Amino acid sequence: MEIILAETAGFCMGVDLALRRLDKLVAAAEGRPIYILGPIIHNPQVLKWYGDQGVIIAKEPEDVPSGACVVIRAHGITREVEEALRSRDVVIKDATCPRVKKAQLLIRRHTAEGRELLLYGEADHPEVRGLVSYAEHGHFLFDSEEELDSYPLVKGKSYVLAAQTTQDRVIFDAIAEKLEKNKNIDVKVLQTICDATKLRQKEANKLATEVDFMVVVGGYNSGNTRRLAQVVTDQGTPCKHVETVGELDLDSLRGFSRIGVTAGASTPHHLIQEVLDTLNDL
Repeated sequence: MEIILAETAGFCMGVDLALRRLDKLVAAAEGRPIYILGPIIHNPQVLKWYGDQGVIIAKEPEDVPSGACVVIRAHGITREVEEALRSRDVVIKDATCPRVKKAQLLIRRHTAEGRELLLYGEADHPEVRGLVSYAEHGHFLFDSEEELDSYPLVKGKSYVLAAQTTQDRVIFDAIAEKLEKNKNIDVKVLQTICDATKLRQKEANKLATEVDFMVVVGGYNSGNTRRLAQVVTDQGTPCKHVETVGELDLDSLRGFSRIGVTAGASTPHHLIQEVLDTLNDL
């Protein structure tokens, strides 16, 4: 059996930066609690580790006591929540991924011209809630090309098309091309999908054609990890999405000669290595 690991599996730049900032705070805390406004990344094993170090997840700005240190999650927060947070007597450390922050500012700049935002993303994702909060003149959120097709675009109106940073680039490009061919509207396309996301999806797609089976490692609540699994499945390759190696049915894998492994952008190295070690032991 041959085990092949995707080259860019695991932490992306934004996640690595956010956790490095949090690590520095934990090291200097001297027992004082540190708060995060929502999970800093979408990986339950990482969140448990920080919880054991005294890091507390707050749901609302009001949950953070005066004088405490609060970290803004890698996915970012809404403008309204940030304003509420800055009105309180707390020390703020912004760990928003630079790619997400750039997308927020691009949306604010281009919708300030009077354009309506068309956003390709997941309605229940915290990054998406943050992005649409920067739209100055309304927004329409969709998670499929078919859903956008059902939305009545107004003749002569101006729009901005953008995407959640971890969305599928191939689908987004097809949507953009279709809108740009519509002569009845004026659309500005923003390239907000992260390069790291595009690269992971491209690698997963290629690796899926070279192996008999794929394992995708990462949190079930991680959007970019779920999309990696979907990319592989769409290629027609059998695939299993797991958070930890204990979820693999090893006996069912013995019949495969080549197994590919990739992981989401919020998956720590040690969880990937445990999967690799176990598969190699087969």
